[in-house]
Amino acid sequence: MCSVGVGGRKQTRSELFASGLGFAICCRLIDEFLHAHPRQENLTLIVTTRDATKGNDTLTRLNAHLRKSVSASKVALANTERVNLRFETVELTSLLSVRALEQKLLSDTPKLDAIILNAGYGAFTGINWPLAIWTILTDWVQAMTWPKYKLSGKGNLTDPQLSYMPSAFGSRRASYDDTNGMTVGSEPPLGAVFCSNVFGHYLLCHGLAPLLSNHPASDDARGRIIWVSSLEATSETFSCSDLQGIESPKSYESSKRLTDILALTSTLPSTSRWADHYLETLTSSKGTFTSTRKPKMYLTHPGICSTGIVALPLILYYLMTSAFYICRLLGSPWHTTRAYTGACAPVWVALSPQSQLDSLEKSQGPAKWGSATDTMGTERVLRTEVEGWGYGGKVGDEPGKRKGRRRGAKDLTQEAREDFEVLGRHCWERMEGLREEWERRLDGVEGTES
Repeated sequence: MCSVGVGGRKQTRSELFASGLGFAICCRLIDEFLHAHPRQENLTLIVTTRDATKGNDTLTRLNAHLRKSVSASKVALANTERVNLRFETVELTSLLSVRALEQKLLSDTPKLDAIILNAGYGAFTGINWPLAIWTILTDWVQAMTWPKYKLSGKGNLTDPQLSYMPSAFGSRRASYDDTNGMTVGSEPPLGAVFCSNVFGHYLLCHGLAPLLSNHPASDDARGRIIWVSSLEATSETFSCSDLQGIESPKSYESSKRLTDILALTSTLPSTSRWADHYLETLTSSKGTFTSTRKPKMYLTHPGICSTGIVALPLILYYLMTSAFYICRLLGSPWHTTRAYTGACAPVWVALSPQSQLDSLEKSQGPAKWGSATDTMGTERVLRTEVEGWGYGGKVGDEPGKRKGRRRGAKDLTQEAREDFEVLGRHCWERMEGLREEWERRLDGVEGTES
């Protein structure tokens, strides 16, 4: 990790990313860090990919972007040394792979300032074309912002977690510790979309809490867990009784709604029993980390941008992108269209001074920060309405009519706010129970191998 002296102390910013939209986030982080942060500060980016081939390709592209960015800004070439890039491999639907990444980072990384979690596995199977054509022609902007015509598979599960080892772990088969009463047959199912978009990240961030908390007492910063959600995370897509969205026809949207609930309720007194336990600092194999403050969760979304999350023929991809630009001209603030523009909100949260974020939350409440643009494409970050939470969790503090509201959206009421908090408490309790259950299983596997 690159580290240099700043006013008598060392400072390094270190970020961790999943793949996909993460490439645009990395590019934007490099640009904004080099142009806005003091030359005495260094940036370390840890990019995660599914395999080494993709990791090497990503680093090659990022290094090319870094050189281009430095050249375009007419900054001395030596400033490329302010950015250190590395990659790690992880398969988020394999908890063994997640545990391996956790242990690797704990062993060789002094600290993390932020983790940006942007996985976007959707399990989409196609498009209901008659419904798509009708809704787009009759309600263009709403249909291109909250589409009802995407088709998803139900019952998508991960491969068995502990009955086999991925190739990265060799050919050995994992086994359970009989004393814990765990057998291969007793392994509960895990929803693939849930594991990729939520649970894999959830386990990883708990394990990396020591790195996120490892800041000197004199440092005002605190570790940031930055979730990347979606505008499509509407209330009807999620049910607490189907936490993993296994039976849901909207498993992607369900996983993002769960993300919203966990992040926005993470600082409430009613969830502190579970959220504080989740974010507690553990002891690494190399000793106890110095902890000042627990990490903090933040919630963002990229707006609507053109990515490959829904597989489309090339001609339809370009038609979709053109439709997004039309939405922007019609007044939609959410059609960022380009992934680089969609990275605006996550990067803003990652690099903003802690005092600024704290001040905004103190005055207006925790927010879902969204990447947005005006009709000319000028970028900005906006608070985004969340059903049951409003724009900041404060009843009666609505900003009036805003552009970009979903049709039929209702102003926040006290009853809806209370229901959201109750839902948050249930979700945190369920997630912590699930985490502890699976960590016992993983510990049992490691115990049989030692």
